[in-house]
Amino acid sequence: MKLLDNLILLNETKRKWFSITITVIIAGLLSLFGIYGIGEYGIALFILTPFLIGFCSTILYGYKNIITKSEAIWIGHITLAICTLALIVFAIEGLICIAMAAPIGIILTWIGSLIGYSLSKKLTTSTPSILLILIAIIPLTSFIENKIKPELTSVTTSIIINAKPMEVWKNVIEFPQLNEPTEFIFKTGIAYPINAKIIGKGVGAIRHCNFTTGSFVEPVTVWNEGKLLKFDVLEQPAPMKELSFWNIDAPHLHDYFVSKKGQFKLTKLENGKTLLEGTTWYYHNIKPMFYWQVWSDFIIHKIHDRVLTHIKKNSEQK
Repeated sequence: MKLLDNLILLNETKRKWFSITITVIIAGLLSLFGIYGIGEYGIALFILTPFLIGFCSTILYGYKNIITKSEAIWIGHITLAICTLALIVFAIEGLICIAMAAPIGIILTWIGSLIGYSLSKKLTTSTPSILLILIAIIPLTSFIENKIKPELTSVTTSIIINAKPMEVWKNVIEFPQLNEPTEFIFKTGIAYPINAKIIGKGVGAIRHCNFTTGSFVEPVTVWNEGKLLKFDVLEQPAPMKELSFWNIDAPHLHDYFVSKKGQFKLTKLENGKTLLEGTTWYYHNIKPMFYWQVWSDFIIHKIHDRVLTHIKKNSEQK
């Protein structure tokens, strides 16, 4: 309480930067503890922390002080920007991951700032208690989230190929080098397939789908020639290389996005054509699922499109 009362003695500029600095320190320590201490990328990090950034900076700045709504929003997002810059400068995260998290972070900071602004006009003695409760909830949420097992989900992409199933099959089990991608998403560090090789034939054969970051090792579990190829994923590389000035090896690059199995299904169509469907079953330990699954499904569809288009091109060559 004494610390907050000292805010009253500061001039306007010092008061702003004091509020920002304290919030950055609190949010930074909570984030580091959640990521490296608990090993959790979840609601605590992506929802509660940006909310705290907006709420805490506004509450501190507005404590026994008259501020406007625009000032509350300004200080919240300046604080968020400084926290984000710190993630980049201290090589904790790369630009692409930050860009992916930005929409939800900006919205939650805005909400936190508005609620902080509303409460700052009413609260005085209870302000420290509310801040402490919110701060305590964040690591508690991380501990709870860490015990929740992720659910397996699937993504299916399809394409029609002007070739018979057996011709397509030859290009499904393995395929030659793909051209450099033109899609922007693959120029940001997201891993993409470059070729596929197979060792053996039938169930038990080992397929290697090679990406820019390494190889997916895929033991075949179903070999129905010309109809269905199904495989598990025994090993997988990092899903991306962080776009950064530093060589970042963030924890979420390992065992947070996990591909479990996949398949190619071939269906014979009229006029000698084939419907080829590629499916990936995966889970990720990054929450909230409703937000991050949009990103992961989008990326997997893009990977599927790249592979299926390549198979189509090779199968239709005369």
